[in-house]
Amino acid sequence: MVATHSRQPDIAAWHPSVPGVSEVFHAHFTDHAYPMHAHDTWALLIVDDGAVRYDLDRHERGALQNLVTLLPPHVPHNGRSATSGGFRKRVIYLDADQIDQDLIGLAVDDPSFVDPVLRARIDAVHQTLMHPGDEFEAESRLALISERLRWHLQAQPELVEWRRDSSTAYRMMDLLIDRTVDGLSLQDASDILHCHPTHLVRAFSGAFGMAPHQYLTSRRVDLARRLLLDGVPQTEAAIGAGFYDQSHMTRHFKRILGTNPGRFATSQLRA
Repeated sequence: MVATHSRQPDIAAWHPSVPGVSEVFHAHFTDHAYPMHAHDTWALLIVDDGAVRYDLDRHERGALQNLVTLLPPHVPHNGRSATSGGFRKRVIYLDADQIDQDLIGLAVDDPSFVDPVLRARIDAVHQTLMHPGDEFEAESRLALISERLRWHLQAQPELVEWRRDSSTAYRMMDLLIDRTVDGLSLQDASDILHCHPTHLVRAFSGAFGMAPHQYLTSRRVDLARRLLLDGVPQTEAAIGAGFYDQSHMTRHFKRILGTNPGRFATSQLRA
């Protein structure tokens, strides 16, 4: 029997000196499937080749080459190729405050837009972000992009306001956000939220499609990738993101992102 091996993904990731941009990520994946995870940021995605299937708020969605996809912060999603040849994507992770938080619900309801003008603007800003020294141009282009994204969200026929209510699931999410690095036990969360541990897990999983521990791990991976792109050594990034050690970080990093932390860190563009 001949052993088969997964092809290493072709990636580039970096943190540009542009206000409002947390990270830029270019990738070509052939067989990697993202598990359920979440970001602190808005993920502005365009697909250049192939197509992506993903689940958001328990609905299957698709990111196609003619679409602009905007995934909201804190809302779990996954992703896998919809074609046998994989997919090539470019993502700009925008800080959460770049788009009004009360538009999150609208992005959950309809995360994709058919807008050739917007897609062309996003392509242009990616080109600009690849050239250190053009940060002012990139910032100017992004301002127009953010404005058009807000217009798309607010122009939807049914405005569904997404509020952080007092439900168990959202209170648990807030707690995990606050304790991303320090962590906590399920019993600690139960004591703080005055809720039975089993009910916490069921409520969170039912609302977001992933268990609380999976959400916490995905947040730690998200923090680790930012530290790595800032030049923090892997060992320090692991501890700084809340992992037990570098090995612990590497295992989850590769599972979620499809590449190891070292390769991710060295993939970034440099001046």
